[in-house]
Amino acid sequence: MSSLVQVDFDRSLAFKGIAVFTPGGDLVYCRDRDRQGQWHVHLCGTLQEHLGLAESPHFLVPYFTATVDRWIDTATQELQTVAEIYPPLLRYQGLLNALFDLGNVEWQVVHPLPESCSPSVFATYQEQFPQLWDSHHLVLDVSRDRDPKARSQEIIPETEADDPVLRLFVSGHSALTEQILRTLQSVLETTRHRPYTLKVIDVSKHPEQAEADQISATPTLVRVWPHPVKRLVGELNDPISILSLLTER
Repeated sequence: MSSLVQVDFDRSLAFKGIAVFTPGGDLVYCRDRDRQGQWHVHLCGTLQEHLGLAESPHFLVPYFTATVDRWIDTATQELQTVAEIYPPLLRYQGLLNALFDLGNVEWQVVHPLPESCSPSVFATYQEQFPQLWDSHHLVLDVSRDRDPKARSQEIIPETEADDPVLRLFVSGHSALTEQILRTLQSVLETTRHRPYTLKVIDVSKHPEQAEADQISATPTLVRVWPHPVKRLVGELNDPISILSLLTER
């Protein structure tokens, strides 16, 4: 005689995730657990604000976007995931899996309509928005919702602080980089409910930035804001060390 086993999934695993990239590789993304936000519009507006654009770069949608939908199937109680990505972003699958904590999900390639990716049209946009074709090493999480369970565990500094600004210096993009991003995101989401700004900088491609920040080894995480500037070298898979960096005065 068989019995039915009820699987109790953590409901916080269900969310809608949206990411918008620039041609230069900058990224702004969010998780929406309520599935109600017009996030493509909001994310393009965020790029406009952070990169000083004259207007919102709406043309990035959909060709430079990726979306993930995770939900609990009420019939089977199984966690379902559908992740869709456009061809120019295929090289970012590992990064997206790390940021959205998806494990090794294989993203489904979505092919846009020809009129949405005309080379002549994009050439016009490049002349109008040259900042988007430059890399600013921007990885920006603008999620406004947080897991209620995580909120109960939040550790908030006694004095008010601005949103943290972080720089992660690495040597190339590797599995280690993705693991560091997963750990860092987990700490940020379970200890704060404000947005944060993170720049991932490859020292082999940008040695001048490493020199300016006095980076002598990788990986190194630098808290640029709030002051004073703090740094953590070589312990980036330790959540306690990262938390100390975020909260230390």
